[in-house]
Amino acid sequence: MRYDCVMPSPLPSIATAPGTGATSDVHLAASDPRVETWRAFLHAHALLIRRMDEELQAAHGVSLAEYDAMLQLVNAPGRRLRMSVLADRVLLSRSGITRLVDRLVAAGMVERSACITDARGAEASLTAAGLERLRAASRTHLDGVGRYFLGEMDEAERAAMEHALYRIAAGLGTPGTTEPPCGPGGRA
Repeated sequence: MRYDCVMPSPLPSIATAPGTGATSDVHLAASDPRVETWRAFLHAHALLIRRMDEELQAAHGVSLAEYDAMLQLVNAPGRRLRMSVLADRVLLSRSGITRLVDRLVAAGMVERSACITDARGAEASLTAAGLERLRAASRTHLDGVGRYFLGEMDEAERAAMEHALYRIAAGLGTPGTTEPPCGPGGRA
């Protein structure tokens, strides 16, 4: 993507939190060479996600988004989550998670049920078939992570990237919902 064609130069001031090591009053122009880091990140992310999605689809008939949703469910207590919590965890809108869960329900990998403690809420739970599909797809997914992402960095680069990405995420805040679990016994 060419930023110099669509973005004003310089961009408005971007203030950063004290102690982050960044300048607190940064004016970036689209031609600033540091913006290339952003461009490279976007490009690599798009290619990586596309490739991993294609491989999961070809080998297991599961999209990367569906795999991520099932992964969130398998790691949740009782293998179930409120739909709003699942949406937050897979970074989808409420309507987006509804469509994704509809596909998983139609494929028999997820069940949807009403929240027993809140009539307005719904939850999704991973079925035995979904767990089986997730286990089969996990090898393809992890092989892709190793081959296309981790395999392209040495240990120092991986540690630096991990540190930088966690710092960026912490600065942006963690999305999440504070909705209570749907059922007794810690079910979420």
